Amino acid sequence: MGRKVTLATCSLNQWAMDFEGNSKRILKSIEIAKEKKAAYRLGSELEICGYGCYDHFYEGDTLLHSYEVLAMLLQSPVTQDIICDVGMPIMHKNVLYNCRVIFLNKKILLIRPKMHLCNDGNYREERWFTRWMKLRQVEEYFLPRMISSITGQKTVPFGDAVISTRDTCIGSETCEELWAPSSSHIAQSLDGVEIFTNASGSHFSLRKAYVRVDLVKSATAKCGGIYLFANQKGCDGDRLYYDGCAMIAINGSFVVQGSQFSLDEVEVLTATLDLEDVRSYRGNFASRARAAAQSEPYPRVRTDFSLSKDDDIFLPSYEPVEWRYHSPEEEISLGPACWLWDYLRRSGQGGFFLPLSGGIDSSSTACIVASMCHLVCQAVTNGDAQVLTDVRRVVGNPDYVPQDPQELAGRIFVTCYMASENSSEVTRNRARLLAEQIGSCHHSIQIDTAVSAVIGIFTAVTAVVPKFKVHGGSPRENLALQNVQARLRMVLAYLFAQLSLWAQGRPGGLLVLGSSNVDESLRGYMTKYDCSSADINPIGGISKTDLRAFIRFCVDKFGFTALEEIYGAPPTAELEPLAEGQIAQTDEEDMGMTYEELSIYGRLRKMMKCGPYSMFCKLIHTWKNTCSPAQVAAKVKHFFRSYSINRHKMTTLTPSFHAENYSPDDNRFDLRQFLYNVAWTWQFRAIDKQVETLEKTKPTSNTGEPASSSQD
Repeated sequence: MGRKVTLATCSLNQWAMDFEGNSKRILKSIEIAKEKKAAYRLGSELEICGYGCYDHFYEGDTLLHSYEVLAMLLQSPVTQDIICDVGMPIMHKNVLYNCRVIFLNKKILLIRPKMHLCNDGNYREERWFTRWMKLRQVEEYFLPRMISSITGQKTVPFGDAVISTRDTCIGSETCEELWAPSSSHIAQSLDGVEIFTNASGSHFSLRKAYVRVDLVKSATAKCGGIYLFANQKGCDGDRLYYDGCAMIAINGSFVVQGSQFSLDEVEVLTATLDLEDVRSYRGNFASRARAAAQSEPYPRVRTDFSLSKDDDIFLPSYEPVEWRYHSPEEEISLGPACWLWDYLRRSGQGGFFLPLSGGIDSSSTACIVASMCHLVCQAVTNGDAQVLTDVRRVVGNPDYVPQDPQELAGRIFVTCYMASENSSEVTRNRARLLAEQIGSCHHSIQIDTAVSAVIGIFTAVTAVVPKFKVHGGSPRENLALQNVQARLRMVLAYLFAQLSLWAQGRPGGLLVLGSSNVDESLRGYMTKYDCSSADINPIGGISKTDLRAFIRFCVDKFGFTALEEIYGAPPTAELEPLAEGQIAQTDEEDMGMTYEELSIYGRLRKMMKCGPYSMFCKLIHTWKNTCSPAQVAAKVKHFFRSYSINRHKMTTLTPSFHAENYSPDDNRFDLRQFLYNVAWTWQFRAIDKQVETLEKTKPTSNTGEPASSSQD
């Protein structure tokens, strides 16, 4: 009697609505799984149509084309003699469900709808789908004719059931069900399910990988059993990057770890595991046995198929492995780089254009492009035919073979230092040196002629000449003159992006990259429609603090020594006149707060759900050793005034790689108004009352005098 089973799970780089490409990647993964002798193959959530179809799920065409792909899969000889588990939307009794379709040898065994929908943060599943709420119940699902004609079935089971093979029992979860307090695997394990599968559409965030790893480890440690986790990978059409991390675990230990960042479109993991290890593990827990003896049974779909073979004694079982996590700096280097590559090759453009100022932010963006070039060259060296095909199309040369990241950057990456009379030679040289080390095609231009022309038009109409603050101008004049420079840089960036390749005799255009960080967006410290306005922004979801650490990482990783001086320089917009040739303007002085403080405000506002009053109440304790209550109140008020005055800028924020859970992205992640009463009268009055109370109850010293604050 066999007891060892070989199982496969996948990470596929699916693309929303790309039914042609998605179906080919699914077939390829099944083919690889069979080559590795797997008897069960698990794919990612909604892999047939792609997870990020959003309002396309409302369209009947999306359901039709999903069924067409399913029909093709059912008929393919590749899918024979292996249980295939694929994801697609299905309408049952006029209700749309996010489903797993599990089939074997042209027969659908079960359609299993998702039972807990994700409806927070970046997710809006309840906008399109309804969760299945009938626990341990199945209904008849009438198959469409195009499927019924292949399977010979008129109806199939639809609902919360498990699959019984001749040698084991398999239960399904879909993404959020692993995160839910009442995860399905708990009840399934008590009813004898030995193999759990989870098809996920889980996106990347900095420092998030441990969450899903801990959940899978905990599930199998507590319940015993084998857990297969599949996830989508890559950019499927918007701000999110799905970071793979397919895995297989047994009894609280991992046996296979998939890659988190990779240009490989199809990754298949397999493991051969002993079902007797599950049974003996569970047999050691009397409390589990008592609970299982009185558990409610699941409907079972029986199939005359075995995952194991009779002659499996010589099959080796996998040994446990230690999970390897990437550092945050590695995540910044790899995640946005993979996202950029997907966006570039799928957009049909010929490269990137970046206004390179010589500061932390634009330098970080440049380093991410450099990291992408390294990944592309490495993938080609490793024999990835798809990457080679894509890079040849991008550069417009069917015979090109990239071998050197610097040489590749010279073909697909254009950087430009856009100087005004307020720019320093120091930043100009920093930008030039970094561009040389990365290998980009670099330009250095003066924009003063364009600035003077625009100001001249205004002066001709109004007969007044605006002045900078240092020359006696008002704050309004000072800000307007800065904004003219910033906005003209955006206009010039798009001009160069559209025509740079034309000037070289190459087809296509360049994607303009933005380089504003998440903290500047939160504070609104940017000019609306300036260089922060771009096609895409790889660092828009990353904090200044993390970007500084990333810059240090790139010095060691890539040998970009030009970054050492950039790291040590104070951040500056260089939009106000220099003082004797030296920079007189700094970001933190302009903002009235530090980047470290901004990160704290951002996490409290979004992640801890704090309004002005709650934020004040937390920070008087966090900052008790450095600030008095009145100083904390002043800081909190200044942040909320600045945030609310500038919130309108988030409505036009460049689509940014999602990396940070306090992102102010107005598109989907951070849904708030953009017209505020910036006085916050009621909220600030509540803070003032607390400050007054705290001042009255301030502790006294031994002399009877009030104890002084460190900054009083």
